Amino acid sequence: MSSAAEQEAVQEDGSRKGARPSPVVERPSPVAERRGPAVWPGAPTPLGARCRVGPDGVAGTNFALWAGGAEAVELCLFDADGAERRLPLTELTHEIWHGFVPGVRPGQRYGYRVHGRWDPWTGARWNPAKLLLDPYARAVDGEFALPAEVYGHVRDWPQQHVADTVRDDRDSAPFVPKGVVVQDDDDWSDDRRPKTPWPDSVIYELHVKGFTRLHPGIPEKLRGTYAGLAHPAAVEHLVRLGVTAVELLPVHQFAHEDHLLRRGLRNYWGYNSIGYFAPHAGYSSSGTAGQQVGEFKRMVRALHGAGIEVILDVVYNHTAEAGELGPTLSLKGIDNRGYYRLQHDARRYADYTGCGNTLHVVQPQVLRLITDSLRYWVTEMGVDGFRFDLAAALARSMHDVDMLSPFLAVIAQDPVLRRVKLIAEPWDVGNGGYQVGAFPPLWTEWNDRYRDAVRDFWRGALPDVRDLGYRLSGSSDLYAWGGRRPYASVNFITAHDGFTLRDLVTYERKHNEANGEGNRDGTNDNRSWNCGAEGESGDPEVNALRLRQLRNLLTTLLLSTGVPMLVAGDEMGRTQGGNNNAYCQDDETSWLDWSLPEDPGRRGLLELTRRLLALRHTHPVLRRRAFFSGRPQGADGLRDLAWFTADGAEMTEEDWYAPRATLGLYLSGRDIPGRDARGGQITDDSFLAVLHAGAEPVEYLLPGPPWAETYELVLDTTAEDQTRAPGTVHRAGERVTVGARSVVLLRVGG
Repeated sequence: MSSAAEQEAVQEDGSRKGARPSPVVERPSPVAERRGPAVWPGAPTPLGARCRVGPDGVAGTNFALWAGGAEAVELCLFDADGAERRLPLTELTHEIWHGFVPGVRPGQRYGYRVHGRWDPWTGARWNPAKLLLDPYARAVDGEFALPAEVYGHVRDWPQQHVADTVRDDRDSAPFVPKGVVVQDDDDWSDDRRPKTPWPDSVIYELHVKGFTRLHPGIPEKLRGTYAGLAHPAAVEHLVRLGVTAVELLPVHQFAHEDHLLRRGLRNYWGYNSIGYFAPHAGYSSSGTAGQQVGEFKRMVRALHGAGIEVILDVVYNHTAEAGELGPTLSLKGIDNRGYYRLQHDARRYADYTGCGNTLHVVQPQVLRLITDSLRYWVTEMGVDGFRFDLAAALARSMHDVDMLSPFLAVIAQDPVLRRVKLIAEPWDVGNGGYQVGAFPPLWTEWNDRYRDAVRDFWRGALPDVRDLGYRLSGSSDLYAWGGRRPYASVNFITAHDGFTLRDLVTYERKHNEANGEGNRDGTNDNRSWNCGAEGESGDPEVNALRLRQLRNLLTTLLLSTGVPMLVAGDEMGRTQGGNNNAYCQDDETSWLDWSLPEDPGRRGLLELTRRLLALRHTHPVLRRRAFFSGRPQGADGLRDLAWFTADGAEMTEEDWYAPRATLGLYLSGRDIPGRDARGGQITDDSFLAVLHAGAEPVEYLLPGPPWAETYELVLDTTAEDQTRAPGTVHRAGERVTVGARSVVLLRVGG
């Protein structure tokens, strides 16, 4: 039905645009008529609620809200019993409504009611019956339930195709969380940021709750919280493992979707943000009336003290308000047209995210919201960088992805943000949204082409090895432009989204039945191999092969040039039972199982990961700051990078265009580009890594001079006990047996 026809249908129902629907019972606030304290003019900046000393030395809080197009704004203060005081903000400066309220102190709960036209046909969705969360709230108290009252429209309107155009005047205040006034008086002078250079970084993606919920060394009351992650038992695991940064799944305040709540599930991952300044209250052990802010800061300090950076996975591409049928929680009721991308039919949302809406980052106030939030988390919360979910959606100008977009331009010149780690998930779901390799300098990117090539090699599905060669050596075909370096590639084999590493070698099909969507959700492109049996097996040979494949995948990742990213638990063989989309599984499906003493195979996997990360930390040849040239570095013809077939010969151009199960990778440590801190030449050992994905062992001929005289065995993934290096020495020209489906790493001798 066309927009005009839909509008006519509403008028036939007796509910004109902007008219109040007759079946709705209005619920006025029980204290709406109470007189509140005087509101002084205050200031339009900074936005949000900020404690300050006003005129004549009077303490209070300044409130400022951008609400372009609004006709009136009421500040709503709530006492401990939920009683509400409504205070009109009468000062308006450059579309910012503001006022100073004397006597309001930290801990005060508040929200806004914004008045304006109700005309969804033109994108106007103001509804003062809905209490709105301040986009700049530093803390949020209470949970988002989603009864009918929190929707700006009548959900059960008989004509469902126009339900979103009929206004619901019931009060939502009893059903929504409130913002909390927080005093920002923390001094970070005692904190020392690790400032790990990109080439030396190893990222560990984890979920605050999932990582700590079952950890036996963390007190029960702290499990699943920021304090739990700061606990010495949690920090010790990260330090012993050897990672340099944790990348936290979303910790901005988020809401659970209605369709999940109706199925008795929750949004576990948190990619449904609604408060870009507030640490998610559900991860706080100390309280939600502002205490979550201090607890988060103490977590950051604890990790910094251990030399570990904190990177946040942030979701600025969309919010929890979904599309036109979604709830009215914050931005939708403040200025729907100002905050969201709308279609030509302004009643509906442009959706480049698959989540119902897309923030309109081209709008100055939206760009300001995002950059203010980013700076806040760096300067006042102490974080060291960000991974941007669906970053291509942020880089869109009016429609197309544009690497000269306002968002990327602002980040590039910002004196705070250009100095922190910036990671793009370089795609969205819109046309032209796949942008791997296209982001400008300063940015690193999740490299899904690395993921796919490595998975395909180890399951025997690569048509040729050209792509694998690029991925193992830093992806110069994607990133060798504009001054970018190998560390622009964040290499990963698994992420939160998809199979765990163990499930990658245990399942060929997704098993998402517990999500309640008929196993339709989640990708079907898993590029996995179950090693001969679907699911957990009692066959010792199948299980031995799976463990070897896990060792192969981890070894490949941690020997590759670029920045490796591990997913929490992969180093211990964590399983999700074949669920490749566990976003709604807030239970043992997603929580880390720490019962290592019962499983020698998983203990061995952990020890191998520690060995590989220690090796990477020790050897700069594995952490290159510049791309390989592939050209001779001296008169002897030795090159910084060389590739060999199983017969010890250098690979020809023709060799790259054929299926190949065995690949030898030679890394020269003689002439590594760059200088050390004192300006000296960087040199290192040289290594030969042999990757063999064949089902039978292969006799590998070790290349002779100028490549090496001898080779010392450092690592062999066929060994189940990875606590010690083998140490066997072989002569150049000797044939060594490389086991079926294995990696062998050898140190080159003079």
